[in-house]
Amino acid sequence: MAKADNIVLMAAKNGVVEIIEKFLEVFPAVIHDRSTEMKNILILAGENRHPNVYNLLIKKNILTETTFLRVALNENNVLHVAATYKKDKPWPIPGVALQMQWEIKWFEFVKASIPAGITFRLNQAGETPEEVFSKTREDLMKEGRDWLIKTSESCSVVASLIAGVAFATSAAIPGGTLDTSGKPIFEKQPAFQVFSISSLLALCFSVTALVMFLAIITSRFQEKDFDTNLPMKLLLGLSSLFVSIAAMLVCFCTGHFFMIGDKLKYAAYPVYALTCFPVSIFAAAQFPLYIDLLRTTFKNPFEHLSRYKV
Repeated sequence: MAKADNIVLMAAKNGVVEIIEKFLEVFPAVIHDRSTEMKNILILAGENRHPNVYNLLIKKNILTETTFLRVALNENNVLHVAATYKKDKPWPIPGVALQMQWEIKWFEFVKASIPAGITFRLNQAGETPEEVFSKTREDLMKEGRDWLIKTSESCSVVASLIAGVAFATSAAIPGGTLDTSGKPIFEKQPAFQVFSISSLLALCFSVTALVMFLAIITSRFQEKDFDTNLPMKLLLGLSSLFVSIAAMLVCFCTGHFFMIGDKLKYAAYPVYALTCFPVSIFAAAQFPLYIDLLRTTFKNPFEHLSRYKV
């Protein structure tokens, strides 16, 4: 069965789940086959970053401790190869910092699936998987740090501008106030209520976004921070920034509504829609990144592989 063995090993190397699944149903013993470099199916799946294949092997419940203990010629076990950074095989998510987050999630996913004693085994170079992980991702961490700092600095400028505009807007009352009581003239109109609330939201969320981005800039940028801490701050910062932009546009539209009155009221609606259109397009373009960031921050993406065809 040498030919069949080669097919299975090649399928594991290239991530062809269907072939491996069929062979495991008929010949479960292929799980012990090894390549010329003494790599079994498990090591090949981990080395070539095929979480679908790896997850299949785990869920089949046919792996023994001996299978996990198998090492390649350089004495790398499955956790060593999972810890080795593959620059030519990036994860399907944009942003260097998010790549680092997925690297941590992948390593933790493999680590959680193997016997505890294997995590401390040394390879031929005398390195543990943890040491291999840190060593091979030094450049990625620096790139991720620079990406987060530049992104946060750019967003901080926008958040500062919105905060300034929102503060000035909240202090300016459309139509002025009554001389006798000092209350706003348009106090009882629904548009004024929308104006007041939107200006307050724009101010609060822009300040929140500014604080989050400053927290990222002043972070220590340790390896563990890329897992949840930094992505969470980025998520909160971007979310607050989007809300503040939307609130500022609503505030502008309602304030402008008082100026035109009933004369051009219906003609102004398309203009208001066009004003919000660029922000809507940008938000729609970033929506997939938002979903990935949400799911990866709160869950391990490799436990829900149907959405990620890696």
